Amino acid sequence: MADHRKNRGRRGRWLRIALFTLAGLLVLGGGAAGYAYWRLNHNITGVDINAQLGTARPPAATDGSFNVLVLGSDSRSGNNGSLAGGDTDGTARSDTAMVVHVNQSHTAASVVSIPRDTLVARPECLTTSGKTVPAVKSAMYNSAFETGGPACAVKTTERLTGLRMDHFVEIDFSGFANFIDAIGGVDVTTTVNIKDKDSGLDLAAGDHHLGGDQALAFVRTRHGVGDGSDLGRIELQKQMVKSIMAQASSIGLTSNPTKLWSVADRLTRSITTDSDLASVNSLVGMADTLKKLGPNDLTMVTLPVGTAPGDPNRVIPQQPQADRLWAALKSDQAVPHSIVSSQPANPAGAGAGGTAGSGTSSGTG
Repeated sequence: MADHRKNRGRRGRWLRIALFTLAGLLVLGGGAAGYAYWRLNHNITGVDINAQLGTARPPAATDGSFNVLVLGSDSRSGNNGSLAGGDTDGTARSDTAMVVHVNQSHTAASVVSIPRDTLVARPECLTTSGKTVPAVKSAMYNSAFETGGPACAVKTTERLTGLRMDHFVEIDFSGFANFIDAIGGVDVTTTVNIKDKDSGLDLAAGDHHLGGDQALAFVRTRHGVGDGSDLGRIELQKQMVKSIMAQASSIGLTSNPTKLWSVADRLTRSITTDSDLASVNSLVGMADTLKKLGPNDLTMVTLPVGTAPGDPNRVIPQQPQADRLWAALKSDQAVPHSIVSSQPANPAGAGAGGTAGSGTSSGTG
């Protein structure tokens, strides 16, 4: 249990480190701080989700709790075209999706990963050009982002969960790789050989220090490890969160202005957020909100899913577990223990090949 609490605490501290990186620039003094503030504000891309979605949404919580949809886009535009292999058909999907629920006292957070291959009801959405795309009863979750960008992804997530997404944050391939390089790379450990021709990752079992491109391949790998499913990839992504936190903690950002600037500049150039969050002041405000999170206060799980009828390559939310999970977050309760204990194992970790529950809840997944 001590190790479990320690690992969850590392993730909590990583969330704060990423946001306080921005805050730290504001104490550099004089003109440097003014330029830093201007530069970082202009780096951030904002999207007015509220204007696009209107009022037909789940109500916002009134008790102080809030939800953030975190998306990793597989867009191949710009510098993303040659990164991490895979399909390069010119479209963009939500390659990674996490619903982050922060409780009313801001002392605990639950992070729910949604497998990209989950079949969901996708509501009517507008494309980026303003064309209306009709609702469909069953579509892959990650097609929402491809269809209508962040607004459609938020709308689909709200329909799936019944939760209001108060904010969203998106980072693309190039942004993730650049951020990893800015913090000096990350350390990972795998107990099995990983070779995935699609992501380009080729690692022997053991300890490795990964640069940005390799770290991106690591979080995108699915075919080269475990059963090749998206569930295994999600577990690798959780391991990467732990590795990022450890590296960010070790380089002493707050005492190294040059490194701090490099990391913050790359981070803000890499993200797209809702317009309410698209400023240094707002991001620093969120960092201040998260400062109460302690070592035992972050829980990471994957949405319970099962194989879709008639299609072994797709999954559907597993009931009643999925509804219980969303109901718990809606009422600002902890993730049910039955869901935490039944999580998939990390296919590259010590529990590879083991039973469900040996990975995520321990924080090593």
